[in-house]
Amino acid sequence: MESLPNGLTLEIPSGCFPLSTDSMILAHFAHPGRRVLDLGSGCATLGLLLCAQHSSCAVTGLELDETAHTSALDNIHRNALEPRMTSICADLRQVRDHIAPGSFDTCVSNPPYFPGGPASKAVPLARREDCCTPEDLFRAAAWSLHTGGDFYLIHRPERLAQLCACAVAESLEPKRLRLIRHRTDGPVTLIALRCKKGGKPGLIWEERSLYDSQGLPTHYYKELYHIEE
Repeated sequence: MESLPNGLTLEIPSGCFPLSTDSMILAHFAHPGRRVLDLGSGCATLGLLLCAQHSSCAVTGLELDETAHTSALDNIHRNALEPRMTSICADLRQVRDHIAPGSFDTCVSNPPYFPGGPASKAVPLARREDCCTPEDLFRAAAWSLHTGGDFYLIHRPERLAQLCACAVAESLEPKRLRLIRHRTDGPVTLIALRCKKGGKPGLIWEERSLYDSQGLPTHYYKELYHIEE
């Protein structure tokens, strides 16, 4: 059982995607509106983090895996968040069958990072793009967001060009990019990206590090994990 901010808890069954730094980074990066859609929501990890930190938002999760979906419902019930959270067991590629167009202010996603196909079968499905390519992801976000809504996601830096191309193709303009380094003197290992539906061109970028050059947690790391200095 994982402890989350403000007394919430998260239980993750065996085989489902664990609580990761990626989720902590994305929850810290996102500034959700009132209605939030989590694409590929798993056990409701990101939704719980957002609800713990933003009292005004309500989160709907869309998750393909039935085990993860059932765990999400259990997590929502245990934290008494039924008025603010729900989970839909569905394929995001069929988002139009489950979500009305323009229903959400914000979309978030911690998507698979690894290409699908036969060579990737050793990688768990939740981390493979078999059912969730970047094109699928941005298409689902564009359908679900109203004009002016924001899409926040986290990914690998080597995929940035592809992500931006997919975003622009769906009228989701990249507006803010955060480069994440594991250490201040190391390479960029993750990126967090905010795109606005119908936004004008203009990208602001920033950098953060989890540890300093001596391997000590930075102020940013402590903010992510709510560690008092």
